[in-house]
Amino acid sequence: MNNLRLCRYLNKSNDTRIGLVTNENFIVDLTAAGIHRMDTLLESDDIKESISKLSGQNLTKIETKDARLLVPLEHQEVWAAGITYSRSKKARKIESNFAELAYERVYSADRPQLFFKSIPEKVVSTGESIGIRSDSEWNVPEAELALVINSSKKIVGYTIGNDMSSRDIEGENILYQPQAKIYNRSCSIGPWLIIGVNEKEARQWKISIKIKRYDKLVYHDEISVSQIKRSFSELVEYLFRSQAFHQGVVLLTGTGVVPDDNFSLQPRDKIIINITGIGTLENQVVQV
Repeated sequence: MNNLRLCRYLNKSNDTRIGLVTNENFIVDLTAAGIHRMDTLLESDDIKESISKLSGQNLTKIETKDARLLVPLEHQEVWAAGITYSRSKKARKIESNFAELAYERVYSADRPQLFFKSIPEKVVSTGESIGIRSDSEWNVPEAELALVINSSKKIVGYTIGNDMSSRDIEGENILYQPQAKIYNRSCSIGPWLIIGVNEKEARQWKISIKIKRYDKLVYHDEISVSQIKRSFSELVEYLFRSQAFHQGVVLLTGTGVVPDDNFSLQPRDKIIINITGIGTLENQVVQV
């Protein structure tokens, strides 16, 4: 089997199902074969083999347009790594002279910057509204490759993440980073998980972002995943130090595409993030 795209979705009866996306046009209903939880698949020894055993069954298919895609996670916390691209280091230095030395040091330090981002209940899916803070005047998206890791510290898949950030709040004082990063609708994940890819292949992908305002393109940029400084295994090893994730965890790997310093998101802007090899995550902005 080739790389697999696993999703969670609502069918026409509003039932939550686990699905296998084929050619982005159809979804095979794995729940009909007894797969009721994404967690169960992610914890299995061989996900592709588990799904291959179901391929001989005559499973129901629906068109993707007839399904509402949900966040492809269930109980996993979302964490994030910072300053993993040289471009993000420069952007953080612009935000705050006060924090310039800290950002410079973390980029070259042995220990990476890791921080908590969201509980799963506050993550939004593709097609849902993503938030900007009502008490911030400088809000930006952060397009990132996300690692999907099971409880055994194994990277079992990849997806797309948007780590929204209030740059003026964080720039005012580095200690305000949790407020700049963690709030309602501050993170989106989707559209599905890609299974069966190793780090070498994932590093060949490109991340691109477009922002549209009233259907006019106001920002566009892209970067290669290969520019992430740290290895995925290094990030995972530090994340699991002195703590356990019994349901698994998602780790955003940092951003290398940062809008110009005079740009800030506005309500109704559309954020479109694409990673080659995965697909597209799209959200409209709302103030929260």
